[in-house]
Amino acid sequence: MIEMHKKQIEWFKLKLGVSDYTVAWIGFIKGVALGLLIYHFFIS
Repeated sequence: MIEMHKKQIEWFKLKLGVSDYTVAWIGFIKGVALGLLIYHFFIS
């Protein structure tokens, strides 16, 4: 399972031509956006 995920990330990086650092930022931004949506719809 972990190896499959690593291969998917490598494919994504090669397809978009981005670095590990960029992938980390994309993950961070997605997490913040999801957190804000959950907060908006379920908490407030």
